Amino acid sequence: MGTEKRDYGKQFMGWTLLLLGVAVGAVAVGLRRWSPALLGAAAVLLVPWTVVLGLTLPADTEVRNWSVAWIGLDVLMAAGCAATALLGLRGNPRARLTASATAAVAVLDAWFDMTTARPGAELTQAVACAVAEATLAAVCVRLAVTDRPAPRE
Repeated sequence: MGTEKRDYGKQFMGWTLLLLGVAVGAVAVGLRRWSPALLGAAAVLLVPWTVVLGLTLPADTEVRNWSVAWIGLDVLMAAGCAATALLGLRGNPRARLTASATAAVAVLDAWFDMTTARPGAELTQAVACAVAEATLAAVCVRLAVTDRPAPRE
């Protein structure tokens, strides 16, 4: 019974922070000059939530749709690479945005590869994948922050 109450409290806090995050996002979009301050507030609010997760999440769990989650990350990364390539080849400055998003997905994928792998061969494979994904992320970050001339037609 104590576990159920703790889980309910965690769910309540999670939904509250999610709704607060959506509200902050909506306000930030509407009031662009306040965006940095609102994002700073969101960062501060995420600190206690992270502590709650650290104290309450189980060390391991069984997960539904495991393969869908992993495949989804790779599909998202492939789509980001394709979008960045197409926009970049056209000289479209929005390639910086897709490059930024793709870098974030690559880092996320590498993080999950490393933190969910079992010791041994699985971890070795995860490290190899993480190195490749970190390299992709670095290339994407470079594209996102470098002011490059548009390709010639």
